[in-house]
Amino acid sequence: MGKQQPTAAYDSTFLKACRREPVPHTPVWFMRQAGRSLPEYRKVREGIPMLESCMRPELVAEITLQPVRRHNVDAAIYFSDIVVPLKAIGVDLDIKPGVGPVVEKPIRSRADLAQLRDLTPEDVAYVTEAIGLLTAELGETPLIGFAGAPFTLASYLVEGGPSRNHEHTKALMYGDPQLWAELLDRLAEITAAFLKVQIEAGASAVQLFDSWVGALAPADYRRSVMPASTKVFEAVKSYGVPRIHFGVGTGELLGLLGEAGADVVGVDWRVPLDEAARRVGPGKALQGNLDPAVLFSTTEAVETKTQEILDAAAGLEGHIFNLGHGVLPSTDPDALTRLTEYVHTHTAR
Repeated sequence: MGKQQPTAAYDSTFLKACRREPVPHTPVWFMRQAGRSLPEYRKVREGIPMLESCMRPELVAEITLQPVRRHNVDAAIYFSDIVVPLKAIGVDLDIKPGVGPVVEKPIRSRADLAQLRDLTPEDVAYVTEAIGLLTAELGETPLIGFAGAPFTLASYLVEGGPSRNHEHTKALMYGDPQLWAELLDRLAEITAAFLKVQIEAGASAVQLFDSWVGALAPADYRRSVMPASTKVFEAVKSYGVPRIHFGVGTGELLGLLGEAGADVVGVDWRVPLDEAARRVGPGKALQGNLDPAVLFSTTEAVETKTQEILDAAAGLEGHIFNLGHGVLPSTDPDALTRLTEYVHTHTAR
């Protein structure tokens, strides 16, 4: 372990923006850019369950590369799912179509923590293999590694699946803070190990997705969640790769998301980027933040909303253009290609 050696992607526009260095144009990538919006994705995934598709290196590489070829985005993001490391250590779960991850035995007591053993590189050898294939193919285009944050993983494990209100999760967090802290600490170690595997295999940056953390008030986040997220970011700090932190509905948490240890803070569409910069404070790049639903409107409307974001980002130290959440499954892929081209053209320096 130690600082990652500069790769072919080191001087890419995306990594320069992450480091808040001058860029020739604003870099673009999209959360969920690889996936159901692409006909070529649906074709190669046909008949293959989601978790199995995450464990086939050649398929992972192909799916990760598809949007780079099609949209000319400035970064690839490793195709996986946030529950992959949990599955790899033997947690009994499955991803059910139309539902999401479902856990057979939810964690509700200290005895249930036994499900969570340490993750080793051997558990996810397919990740190392897939990233080797990808970095060889991507060349100067950076690959972003990816993991779910401890709170979001905990919420799946405690609820037993996706949840609207997170009632079991919050009941545990408030009712047994010691068990909660142990659960998040264990998940932080698993998540950090998963990100280390990706960085050591060649990922040029990593993004921690805390998809559900917007359900929390700032004081609860700071006390009950931030220590675990900080532990993940600290664990990979010495590699020297940019660390991105993203959550949905996190307008009230933006400053804390940066404080947890991120170099880049992802912003959803609810807060303008100039206001987000004020909340986050200096020393961080920002990523975002077009509402994914805007892509269903006219090209003119997409361009108007995009320009508003670029104008709001004009004074930022570093900006990566992205959506405020993932690409919606029925999005027209051509709309993403046009959007990428618009950002590149209108920010060319």
